[in-house]
Amino acid sequence: MAKKLTLVTGGAGLIGSQIIEDLNQNGNTDILVVDHLGTTEKWKNLQRNFFLDYYEKDKFESMFDVGNSILNEISEIYHLGACSATTEKDATYLMQNNFHYTKKLAEFAVAKNIPFLYASSAATYGEGEFGYNDNAPIENLKPLNMYGYSKQLFDLYAKKIGIADKLVGLKYFNVFGYGEAHKGEMRSLVLKGYEQIRDTGKLKLFKSYKPEYKDGEQKRDFLYVKDASKISIYLLSERKYGLYNVGRGIAETWNDLANALFASMDKPVNIEYVEMPDSLKGKYQYYTCAEMEKITQTGYPFGYTNLRDAVAEYIHFLLEEKN
Repeated sequence: MAKKLTLVTGGAGLIGSQIIEDLNQNGNTDILVVDHLGTTEKWKNLQRNFFLDYYEKDKFESMFDVGNSILNEISEIYHLGACSATTEKDATYLMQNNFHYTKKLAEFAVAKNIPFLYASSAATYGEGEFGYNDNAPIENLKPLNMYGYSKQLFDLYAKKIGIADKLVGLKYFNVFGYGEAHKGEMRSLVLKGYEQIRDTGKLKLFKSYKPEYKDGEQKRDFLYVKDASKISIYLLSERKYGLYNVGRGIAETWNDLANALFASMDKPVNIEYVEMPDSLKGKYQYYTCAEMEKITQTGYPFGYTNLRDAVAEYIHFLLEEKN
């Protein structure tokens, strides 16, 4: 009998590598990892996990055209592989990586009756003018950047062709945690802030350009990567199909995050508010908060790590790694 494989695309990324670690903890090492490692340090995320085989993304995608017997062994799919840079300007690249690639995998999964999970994004909500309700119609949403639009396009496509109720789509909010060092400017403020405080004793935050928000009081729904992974595995393993928000349902300020960082590093609070680059003005979300009732209604049995505890654990990992 053929081995049944779990496919994890983006398996060397932040969320993907945590999902593999948790699958390993559950006794699953029959995992096929797909990613694009390039010249980054992303390979280090593979080093901590156990899996059967690895393919570069382009090589794997070509299998759908030329055929490969390994495709017949896939029994479930976590599709986290995408360009996750919200500042990416190459729209053609985003369409290929975030829209067409996802279409190809989803249509394969539905045709073969394979459970399929994919990463959408909170960026699809734009400024949040229609709220952050994952039960509301998605047609009116207006993402602020091409990244968000590329994610929105697949959500709309899946709904239009009638496969959305056969997939698990996850609108991840601000996920942070161990395994993001390779992401450059897309690293979370927790990691960038840790490095700033370590090196300079202070942390830089963007000023606010809206009178209703003081500097550093812009809000985000911050989610620890371990919680993002638990939610993902639960929804796919329990076949809870649909499009879900994945956050904590709590909006906290960048100042809150900064205070948690300084406390975890045992340093006095020292924040400098700096000008936002012109390229971000008009594309910056001042408030995000996931409505989480839909996941709660699935019977999701686990809680969420509060911000201070998550930051403290992450900083502990970073300090251990340094030593």
